[in-house]
Amino acid sequence: MTVRLEATTLVSGSSQAETLVLSEPLSFWGGLDSATGRIIDQWHPEKNEVMSGRILVMRAGRGSSSGSSVLAEALRRGTGPAGIVLLARDAIVTVGAMVAAELYGKTCPVVLASEADWAAITGAGYLAIEAGEDTATIDLDAG
Repeated sequence: MTVRLEATTLVSGSSQAETLVLSEPLSFWGGLDSATGRIIDQWHPEKNEVMSGRILVMRAGRGSSSGSSVLAEALRRGTGPAGIVLLARDAIVTVGAMVAAELYGKTCPVVLASEADWAAITGAGYLAIEAGEDTATIDLDAG
């Protein structure tokens, strides 16, 4: 059975993939190897996980304004996430995905989920995102 959740679009697009749920926020600057898509932040709990082609689920980003360029570069190389689900708005993550779409034609939908839906989203192993101009849906397999 598929469960459909409402979300807010930060960057439009559509994607479906296996999830990578982060237990802590990630700074792409110094935290992601854009050449491989691997998390390289030595203190991050998900160090060595690869986000390439997966939907990244994290509560929020963790700064450095240069993180936008690292995310955009990973998307350009095809090593970035297929989509991103956040619980808190993050301008750095959003700008990185917007730049990749504008400069490279690489789409990575970024959506904002609600606190009420967060447990279901982080428990899903596979998500489908459909992000329109303003609103988005997140489909998850409820088993």
